[in-house]
Amino acid sequence: MKEDTGFEPTAVLPETAAQLVEFERLQRALADAEERAKSHWEQYLRALAELDNVRKRSARDIEAANRYGLEKFAAELLPVKDTLELAVHNASRADATSLREGQEATLQLLDRALERLGVTPINPQGQPFDPARHEAMMAQESKEAPANSVLEVVQPGYELNGRLLRPARVIVARAPDGA
Repeated sequence: MKEDTGFEPTAVLPETAAQLVEFERLQRALADAEERAKSHWEQYLRALAELDNVRKRSARDIEAANRYGLEKFAAELLPVKDTLELAVHNASRADATSLREGQEATLQLLDRALERLGVTPINPQGQPFDPARHEAMMAQESKEAPANSVLEVVQPGYELNGRLLRPARVIVARAPDGA
């Protein structure tokens, strides 16, 4: 059991001046470290908030791109639709020549619209067969064309800004049997 002396316990103080100086230096270093930690925590919270804002902004941008991404495409195709509607409306009064001219004009409108949208045809007639851009429908013997070259394009392919939309469907030349 402890005996009550009537004195309050006192804080332990350093015994020498050097210890006192070191103690004060450590207290200042601790206060500085706490201040830096507080500053870093605030920077972290601001960075976290900014990251959350970027995520939300990106989600809104993606949603808007999905919702309105086809707007340019639709605007380019509307004149083609108008021309086709006019042709259908006037079909009973038109002769074969004017119908053909109307179809050709409509096809030109469609080609221009696709070109403005970045869609380009792939017509590999006479080129080497490329399985990444061409779909072989069949192979046919040919003495004139080199083997594994495109002998005939059955259906052109299309690219959108350099990215394949549809491969060209082709007939590939092969060397004659026994050659």
